[in-house]
Amino acid sequence: MQNPYSEIFRAPGAKGFAAAGFMARLPIAMAPIGIVAMLSQTRGEYWLAGAVSATFALTNAFLAPQISRLVDRLGQTRVLVPTTIISVLAFAVLIAAANQDWPVWTLFMSALLAATMPSMPAMVRARWTEIFRGRPEMNTAFAFESAADELVYIAGASLSVGLSAGLFPEAGMIASTLFLTLGSAAFILQRSTEPQVRPIVQGSRGSAIRLRPVQIITFALIFIGATFATTEVSTVAITKELGQPGAASLVIGVYALGSFVLGIIIGALNLKTPLQRQLAIAVALVALGTLLPLTAGNVPLLALTVFISGVAISPTFITAFGLIERHVPEAMLTEGITWVTTGIGIGMALGSFAAGAVVDTFGAQNGFWVSVASGVIALATVLMGQRSLAIHKCGLEGCEAVVPAE
Repeated sequence: MQNPYSEIFRAPGAKGFAAAGFMARLPIAMAPIGIVAMLSQTRGEYWLAGAVSATFALTNAFLAPQISRLVDRLGQTRVLVPTTIISVLAFAVLIAAANQDWPVWTLFMSALLAATMPSMPAMVRARWTEIFRGRPEMNTAFAFESAADELVYIAGASLSVGLSAGLFPEAGMIASTLFLTLGSAAFILQRSTEPQVRPIVQGSRGSAIRLRPVQIITFALIFIGATFATTEVSTVAITKELGQPGAASLVIGVYALGSFVLGIIIGALNLKTPLQRQLAIAVALVALGTLLPLTAGNVPLLALTVFISGVAISPTFITAFGLIERHVPEAMLTEGITWVTTGIGIGMALGSFAAGAVVDTFGAQNGFWVSVASGVIALATVLMGQRSLAIHKCGLEGCEAVVPAE
């Protein structure tokens, strides 16, 4: 039996842009926590560190879809070059401002400008789509990208904090900026795999977020992102309450590991179930899994329940991106993908805030109820949107739902 992952990397240029894209997306995880680690040490004020980090993250969540929309209109190279240069220079100013004790306004201004960092996961997926559009390998490629995203979040945040704590405060941000610079340069230079610009036709004008399937998937994944962040915050709180704060990183790693493993397996399968049903099943498993950590009274049980609750996260992302690829016109694909990744990021920010408030008020274990509520909302959204998410083919006889090739 052939390895489906080796098959997708036989495509000319695939190894190169996938490797460069992985490096260039590390700042997604490294920068927000790196800003906190850097400023909390150089300025000694956690509120300031958190505020600057939130400024970067939320501004990037707003700008990324707009940048991706320009990419769809003008091409990756013409947009990625200037936006990446602005982001890299702004990060450099932010690092210098932290090191040299420049005025506080310089921290916020540089964080705002650094938020022009493009959505590299969307750029990479757009290249996979260009190669495998309408072919079964698409599912495998998207599964690989979801696994890569998991690795970024597992390794990126730990690397950033580790460098700042072990070397000097700015070390994590310097490494993040170097990854962005080198990875983006290597990605941009690979012109042979760059998607061609599609002409704007009827149905592809305006923003991708105006499309009903994009709205449904983005809204649902806001709450999936919230379950992800809530589990992390609640895990940190409950391990501290149990007297084993050092176990938090292990438990969080196990959470991501479960998602990573199942995502790899799903990518190797040739499932025939319609994608909208696959998404409903995956989100239902996420929602059910959120109940398990509520039963954990010790660290080993917490790790086990968190592992089980996380296994459906990656399959959810895989099917969500697959649906976006099938529903969004080619001329706005990059923007459509970016809206989904933005939704995940917004959900993580909101989930962290909500879980922190619940933990402070009602205790560590009750933080997981935020995950439960988020899972229920995500499932209800996907179930109510099944008709809109169904993939149709149209002919002289009308339209009928079809099972997508995977």
